Amino acid sequence: MVSPQPQVIVDAGFKLGEGPLWHPTERKLYMTDILGEAVHRWDPATGELETVFSGDIVGGFTMQADGTLLLFMARGQIAVLRDGHLHPIFESLPEEEDTRFNDVIADPEGRVFCGTMSSPDHSASLYRLDTDGTLTRVVEGVGTSNGMGFTADLKTMYYIDTRVDRIDAFAYDRRSGEISGRRTFADTAEFPGRADGMTVDAEDHVWCARWDGWSVIRFAPDGSEERRIEFRARKMTSITFGGDGYSTAYFTSANVPWDDSEDNGPDAGKVFAMELGVGGRPEFMSRILL
Repeated sequence: MVSPQPQVIVDAGFKLGEGPLWHPTERKLYMTDILGEAVHRWDPATGELETVFSGDIVGGFTMQADGTLLLFMARGQIAVLRDGHLHPIFESLPEEEDTRFNDVIADPEGRVFCGTMSSPDHSASLYRLDTDGTLTRVVEGVGTSNGMGFTADLKTMYYIDTRVDRIDAFAYDRRSGEISGRRTFADTAEFPGRADGMTVDAEDHVWCARWDGWSVIRFAPDGSEERRIEFRARKMTSITFGGDGYSTAYFTSANVPWDDSEDNGPDAGKVFAMELGVGGRPEFMSRILL
């Protein structure tokens, strides 16, 4: 059954809700509030929201195969969250001291692609964190590194640079983790707002959240717009699938007005759920230093 409208499931009003991720064994939805400096999880069975980490910026995170969380933070810090305590892998990165990580994604082998924000002094980057803890910059000259996703055949990785406002596609080599042959999948500059977080559904369609665009757009495998969902939140940030059979779509949003005159909408910063008539696939778990 398709829900006619997005339903608010968390009305906490996050400053910058991002990175929703479904935990398959806990059957709970995790998300970060980047500017609220906290990671939360929501239980659909009870409707309760719990804070699992607070006190510092977490731009993105993955679920490790051993049940811990891998946090990508400010100043280039990468740390494992285990039993409520941080165990740093990198305390910081010299080239990222004045910025933070943004969206991240684990690949099928347990590596993590992790992007950063640009600063006034340098552009952003996309890195690959290998399972042995080696960190390699794989894309330079980025405006704002954002959403990523893989096709079902695991031969293509999608990637968004929000400043460019385009969804690109790389050829992806599962064995090595190398990405190459960057090409445009969908030029999204014609749509309201800018491209933010994304996911790939079970039919290999791409869902892209629109920052400042009041919407989330579904793109067909040929890059054309297939449908658009409107929200009462100006800054839509990301989407993931979860629930039974990964049939429920979950959406995050932000409430960070540039000034007092900007209208971010009555549902700004809330988290939404919707049955779309199409499901998703489980996200991969990271295996860093396991």
